[in-house]
Amino acid sequence: MSESSQSFPRRWARTRRFSSGEPRDMRVSADGSRVAFLRSSGPEDPVNCLWALDVDSGVERLVFDPRQAGGAGGPDLPAAERARRERVRETGQGVVSYDADPALTAAVFALGGSLWRVDLGAGSATALPARPGAFDPRLSPDGRRVAYGSGSGLRVVDSAGDDRLVVDEPGAAVAWGRAELVAAEEMGRTRGFWWAPDSRRLIAQRTDEARVGSWWIPSPADPHLAPTEIRYPAAGAANAEVSLAVFDLEDGSRVDVVWDADPDDDSASGAAGSGEAARWEYLAGVDWSADGLVLAVQSRDQRRLAVLDADPGTGACRRRHLVVDDCWVDLAPGAFRLAAGRLVTVENRGSSRRLCADGAVLTPDGVQVRRVVAADESGAVVTASVDPADVHVARVSWSGELEWLTEGPGVNGAAVGGGTAVLARRSLEHPGSVVTVRSDRGPDWVVANHAAASGLDHNVEIASLGARSLTAAVVLPAGAGPDARLPVLVDPYGGPHAQRVLRSRAMFDVPQWFAEQGFAVVIIDGRGTPGRGPEFERAVRGDLAGPVLQDQIDGLEAAAARDPRLDLGRVAIRGWSFGGYLAALAVLRRPDVFHAAVAGAPVTDWRLYDTHYTERYLGHPDAEPANYDRADLTAAAAGLERPLLLVHGLADDNVVAAHTLRLSRALLEAGRPHTVLPLSGVTHMTPQEKVAENLLLLELDFLQTALHLTSNS
Repeated sequence: MSESSQSFPRRWARTRRFSSGEPRDMRVSADGSRVAFLRSSGPEDPVNCLWALDVDSGVERLVFDPRQAGGAGGPDLPAAERARRERVRETGQGVVSYDADPALTAAVFALGGSLWRVDLGAGSATALPARPGAFDPRLSPDGRRVAYGSGSGLRVVDSAGDDRLVVDEPGAAVAWGRAELVAAEEMGRTRGFWWAPDSRRLIAQRTDEARVGSWWIPSPADPHLAPTEIRYPAAGAANAEVSLAVFDLEDGSRVDVVWDADPDDDSASGAAGSGEAARWEYLAGVDWSADGLVLAVQSRDQRRLAVLDADPGTGACRRRHLVVDDCWVDLAPGAFRLAAGRLVTVENRGSSRRLCADGAVLTPDGVQVRRVVAADESGAVVTASVDPADVHVARVSWSGELEWLTEGPGVNGAAVGGGTAVLARRSLEHPGSVVTVRSDRGPDWVVANHAAASGLDHNVEIASLGARSLTAAVVLPAGAGPDARLPVLVDPYGGPHAQRVLRSRAMFDVPQWFAEQGFAVVIIDGRGTPGRGPEFERAVRGDLAGPVLQDQIDGLEAAAARDPRLDLGRVAIRGWSFGGYLAALAVLRRPDVFHAAVAGAPVTDWRLYDTHYTERYLGHPDAEPANYDRADLTAAAAGLERPLLLVHGLADDNVVAAHTLRLSRALLEAGRPHTVLPLSGVTHMTPQEKVAENLLLLELDFLQTALHLTSNS
């Protein structure tokens, strides 16, 4: 079947949401002469290869094709690697992540549990004699050694082929060198060991989950299989005990790092309601550079974050910097690092999230800093927003001068090194990302993009709606006339951590397809979503239900006031994860506004979700139980009056299927009819091609039936 004759759901599924073939994971060498990246061969090829681009000539060169090495790293992955991919929502195959030395002379990666090392100059590849089941390899700065996870331990293999154990404690509850669940899922910290600049030492995380409750993920479609045990730190329960140690690979010594108590301030918040002594509960980040070793640590209530100087020789820690917030301290990616002798942080000051150096503010009010891309002697490169629907790249000097490196409506990211910047741009005008290599060494180059376009004629308007100027998108059928009367599909995420309304065409492929089926699709980023500043995000503290639902209603009514083609007598809502929670919440609490809902992987009882995320917004359940009661969907089950489809992957270890099953039980006990679609073998992602395709079609059929529409409405 040709691509042009395939339906949109089929093409969307086969192309991994039109992402296969796009260049990704860009890195730039320290001198700016070379760029490394991953890319598959085409729009339906999920297998990523490693590529290199010469900045002087612009020539792209295939460095490693995993199929030529005997496989693409398919289903036989180590359990720890499967878990890592789930946490970062990785759906590709082949080389899905890699590490390299600063000069980009060599790269290492895991492929199906085996380790590979590639010479990025010559293109030669070598399989390293590592233990089977290897995962998360990291190359030492001098390029001579590779540290990697194996089983529950941490190992090192050198260029001569000598593989040896660094540390291990065989046993189900202890693992070395990997991030615990809440760090990887909620803090953005996916790694658990770091090289010293001298390439002689490693600092590694020890994770003891003995106190964390065991949950079981069964496979109901395969009753002969034993359930999978996971250690899940639910809200109010015990977290994993995390500690650090420094290992010297030359003399074999070990130094334990003492970081979990604050020697400078005995008022550090403990686990509210737990009776524990004051301590730093969470390890949010580690940075080891020529400037020193620093740790970012948080109290359990997340209202205090400290940056500690750690002495790798003695393990002693001293507090360098403290950030305090009445609600919570945000963890900006790339922040809490040392550069040019300065501590680089991103902190809420006034109405903005601002770049700081040693506590001094560098960026102006009104600029919301999202990420620190890089920092060196001259300053830092960040991504930031003025309009929340746009993301731009800026260079900020240590004296506070700000230079925007991108302009115009769109969403931009960057990788930099040695006078070279790789700028990746998405916009509403272009179907995919445009990746440009810009360097002071010569002309600009555009990296080839082999991804497919959706084939849809996008009709998207970005608007500011209502009294709170909510950032929203209204997506209409391409040929909608002025007299059309369109049923409305509200399609939000609507909660913390994620935006749906960005000036990127990829954000609106599925909404546009729903629009072509006869809907006006309305997407609203309400209170709690990022990009608008601290006050907007913190409006949901203590209540994840009221403000987010009210903003969807206010935005919907404002959209209809602007465009009378929107028929508020026929309104449906769909969503996944937090969006699924919001969709179910909408029909349970406001059936006068919402007439049908599809709730995918919804959180229905926040006591069943993890500590770091849930307690940030709702507090500890022992101390603030009313916040949990306020957000509980099962308590509202008797109020269901509208058609509701609950969809859940039975292998989901993030939002476990118990959420949907408990709500379904409450609905049944209340005598409220509803529909449940269990997805056997599916996790929080839906990467399986047939599942992804048919789920869209089933949602469409459900919504058309629920709103009494015909398929060609």
